[in-house]
Amino acid sequence: MNFALGSDSYESFCGTSYASKLLGVSIGTIQGLVEKNELRAWKTSGGHRRISLKSIQEYQQRHNLHPNSLIYGEERLKVVVVEDDETTRVMLQMNFDRWGLPLDVMMYASAIEAMLDLPNMHPQVLLTDLAMPRVDGFDLVKTLSEHANFRSLAVVAMTGLSADQIKERGGLPENVQILTKPIDLEWLRGYLGALISVRQINQRFQTPKPALET
Repeated sequence: MNFALGSDSYESFCGTSYASKLLGVSIGTIQGLVEKNELRAWKTSGGHRRISLKSIQEYQQRHNLHPNSLIYGEERLKVVVVEDDETTRVMLQMNFDRWGLPLDVMMYASAIEAMLDLPNMHPQVLLTDLAMPRVDGFDLVKTLSEHANFRSLAVVAMTGLSADQIKERGGLPENVQILTKPIDLEWLRGYLGALISVRQINQRFQTPKPALET
């Protein structure tokens, strides 16, 4: 199953899960804010709610809420996890919390839900399962690899499929890391830690040096 990644139509809206993360409230609270017209939203033909990012920012300003680093911060590594198995998602989140790395993590149970938010989130890392219902990880990775905004995205495919099975299903781009299930958590921790170190080094070199007084 193939699907397209939108451009203009996705530029200023996000899904319910991402909105709840931005405001630090439950999904139920987000739905309530929409019903009270505190947030502007509409539904896609597939029934997915789309919430205006501008209305979220206006809500933060009205209530003096600190802007979330998912939109404004660059100091933390933004990670998107797409995994239909809830047990795996919970296990990963527990380990992310335990490691204490500077991560902003968003969890999704389906590729479709993730695609609603990815254009506005600008993540640096995608961890995705491959075998998922409806839109699978192969379609997700292929679509992102063809989109200019995601050329620098680091992608890790978490899968129980063998190399031959992956090849039979069309394969993956060469730059995709394969992480065989059961997930090697030490490898994943080291991988994310290395990406964080590289970002910190790059940021230090990019920081303008103060001008010398004459």
